Amino acid sequence: MATPAERGMSAPPEVVFSTATDPDRIDAWLPAPLRADGAAPTSRYDHELRARWDGPDGTAELEVTPGDSGGARVRLELPAGSAAGLADESLANLEREVAENLTAG
Repeated sequence: MATPAERGMSAPPEVVFSTATDPDRIDAWLPAPLRADGAAPTSRYDHELRARWDGPDGTAELEVTPGDSGGARVRLELPAGSAAGLADESLANLEREVAENLTAG
C-alpha cells in the first residue's frame, strides 16, 4: 500500500463514513480506478467505520475514527503506485462532500 493520508473533519464519524460509502457521492471523491466496479465498497465494516475498495490497480482502505470536539479523523490508504498527493486530494474532495451532505440535510 502507498503512504496513507490523514485529515480531521468537523462532522461526526458516522456522517463522514456514510458520505464516503454513499454510492451517489463516491464519484466525487474516490479516484477513478477504484470506481471501476460500480463504486460500492467490497468490504464495509460499519461497526468499525472501515471500508475497502478493490480496483484493477490495487486496494484502497478508508478508516474513520472519532476526532476532536465531536469530529472525525479520516485515514485513506491508496494502492502503491498512486500519484503523489492523490490520497490527500481525495480526502479534500471527501471533506467537501461531507460539508455538502451536512448542508443538504
